Amino acid sequence: MTQSKDVLICGSMAFDTIAVFEGRFRDHILGDSLKSLSVSFFVPTLRKEFGGCAGNIAYNLKLLGGHPVPVGTVGQDADDYLQRLRSLGIDTSLVRVLPDTYTAQCYITTDQDNSQIASFHPGAMQYSADNDLTGHDASWAIVSPDSKDGMFAHARRLHAAGIPFVFDLGQAMPLFDGADLKQMLEMASILTANDYEASVIEDRMGQPIAEIAAGLKAAVVTRGAEGATLYHEGKEIFIKPSSVSRVVDPTGCGDAHRAGLLYGLVNGWSLPNACCLANVMGGFKIESQGPQNHSPSRDQIMAVLDQHYGVGAGSVA
Repeated sequence: MTQSKDVLICGSMAFDTIAVFEGRFRDHILGDSLKSLSVSFFVPTLRKEFGGCAGNIAYNLKLLGGHPVPVGTVGQDADDYLQRLRSLGIDTSLVRVLPDTYTAQCYITTDQDNSQIASFHPGAMQYSADNDLTGHDASWAIVSPDSKDGMFAHARRLHAAGIPFVFDLGQAMPLFDGADLKQMLEMASILTANDYEASVIEDRMGQPIAEIAAGLKAAVVTRGAEGATLYHEGKEIFIKPSSVSRVVDPTGCGDAHRAGLLYGLVNGWSLPNACCLANVMGGFKIESQGPQNHSPSRDQIMAVLDQHYGVGAGSVA
């Protein structure tokens, strides 16, 4: 029997509304007036982006020719997002629509210093634990940032079904204490984190990442422009960064990286080669504004992978 190549992408589905203030917040927010703060910013530039970790990872995995199945909850305002995913050939059968809610939304205003003021409305994401993925076969999955209850519910269901998964703590970091992390990692196969998240995980668990990785298939720590470190079979393997022509917007780079890792896992690549592909995906993303606006072809992605890392798609896929 052929194993399914579906990848269950558990996580948030959201809209990001991003406004640009052509001044500096510090010139308008005065320390001695904080008790009665009332400010208004004129924002001539405004854009609305499709986002959320599950949506972003699914988008990037589809660029690679993978088979993502996002597992998330959205509200009554999500028709255009769902239509877009379907137009890309992404299976939305495990995206649950809750008609009496709104899709999770993040409102971000950025000034000329790249300082940000953000507000987040969780909306339908609060009910993600009720979205049951049981019965859907997959070769791999990822549990990415969502409601804490949802992340644990998905992890338990995946573990019970024998589906290996990547645990991506990400923006859910404030919700997890050391005991929570221990419980999650007892079910997960691979841990992914950026360098700051990794330091927080080490502090909360009282162990270095190398020791934590010893109880897993692997751990991957991304380090931005400095590449990534793969902890696997007792070794620390440096994965050099992918070359980029320009740095435009880091939003969603972690999600693009996860997609590359998952593609390699599903297709039987070695973990170092999968991490090289992950870095390439992050590099394509950072050259584009917004989390889902880059659109390299699979051939372009594989050409960069071969050129920069000497990893030919034909030798690993």
